[in-house]
Amino acid sequence: MQLAMPLTSPAPKPQPALLRVQGLGFAYPQHTVFQNFDAHIGAGVTLVLGGDGAGKTTLLRLVAGDLALQAGSLQSGGLTSHAQPQAWRQTVFWIDPATSAFDALTPRQFFDQQRQRYAAFVPPDVPTWVALLAGLSLTEYLDKPLYMLSTGSKRKVWLAAAFAAGATVTLLDDPFAALDKPSIRFVLQQLALASRWTSRACVLAHYEAPEGVALAQVIDLDA
Repeated sequence: MQLAMPLTSPAPKPQPALLRVQGLGFAYPQHTVFQNFDAHIGAGVTLVLGGDGAGKTTLLRLVAGDLALQAGSLQSGGLTSHAQPQAWRQTVFWIDPATSAFDALTPRQFFDQQRQRYAAFVPPDVPTWVALLAGLSLTEYLDKPLYMLSTGSKRKVWLAAAFAAGATVTLLDDPFAALDKPSIRFVLQQLALASRWTSRACVLAHYEAPEGVALAQVIDLDA
């Protein structure tokens, strides 16, 4: 996969933050990852940049509520992650790419479950949803249990849900891993569309900037 530095199209005015990370602190038993870390994330695509072990996935898991904060706070609109955890999980979309928690479901059942969780999830049978399934080559797998799908196909299921959920904050961890070239191109197209969002934020964790995607911000964890 060929990746390049982002296209730039600076906004005339600063964008309001859809996600505020304030004073974040988190450490594993023998490794401190974040100490008094701040970030204000607005609409469009924000890249969380860094090499292996920099904390990219940890940051996404903290924002999602998969890991408990050890210090600091997360805010989105009038919500805080610690005070309103259930509402928070309906505001932030996150699926661990390596999860096996949904393996007993078919993709169709998984998507129906996510529609119950996210009020703005794209309805079935509308052109946008049909195009999303086709673009990720998922149509033929809708009624096949997830445990029977390849790693790449399962990742496509998570990506389809991410782009369809309509969540205020969408978290994507290395979305190109295990994908075939046509699917990579399609995901890049979806990210290019996400870069134009005006009331939603996509936070993408990766080691390089995706080609052709105008980034609202880059958070470099190696800096």
